[in-house]
Amino acid sequence: MWIILLVILTVVASIAIAYGTMYNKFQDSIIKLNEVEGKIDETLRNKFDHLIEMNNIIKETIKSKKEVIEDLNKYKEKKVTTFELDRKLSESLSKINFVRKQYTELHDVDNLNKLAYEVDEFDESLAAYKKYYNETIVDYNKLIRRVPYNFIGKIHKYSEKNFFDERNHNDDDIKDFKL
Repeated sequence: MWIILLVILTVVASIAIAYGTMYNKFQDSIIKLNEVEGKIDETLRNKFDHLIEMNNIIKETIKSKKEVIEDLNKYKEKKVTTFELDRKLSESLSKINFVRKQYTELHDVDNLNKLAYEVDEFDESLAAYKKYYNETIVDYNKLIRRVPYNFIGKIHKYSEKNFFDERNHNDDDIKDFKL
């Protein structure tokens, strides 16, 4: 009788330990994703603020009433994905850099040069964060697909996540490449 009870207790304890270990592996991935998403969001906010400030300096220096990046302020009110905001900020930076090359008087504006340098640093950080995010997504999605982790995933309703560029590599849409 004691032996049967001991065997049942051992089996239940083993299942509980295995379940806990697999659940914690999911939680580790989720925590990593949340941390890097927070860093990406913060860096994008800083880049956004710098681009707005650069736009104002350019406008003031070249005595223009026209905005270099007209629609960037609209993004404060819009609900957009992090990926969409990243793309919009990259487009805006390209416009600013184009204008900076056209007007030689902008080359000597120290504050503008300082902001441009900081935006370059933000872009380097963003590249690293995106790489880490995508690597973590690969690990997370592997857990979703692997036995016995997929059972834990189904119990907790975890599903596969897309890469930072929002492409879903598991759908039939072969035209989801974005430039």
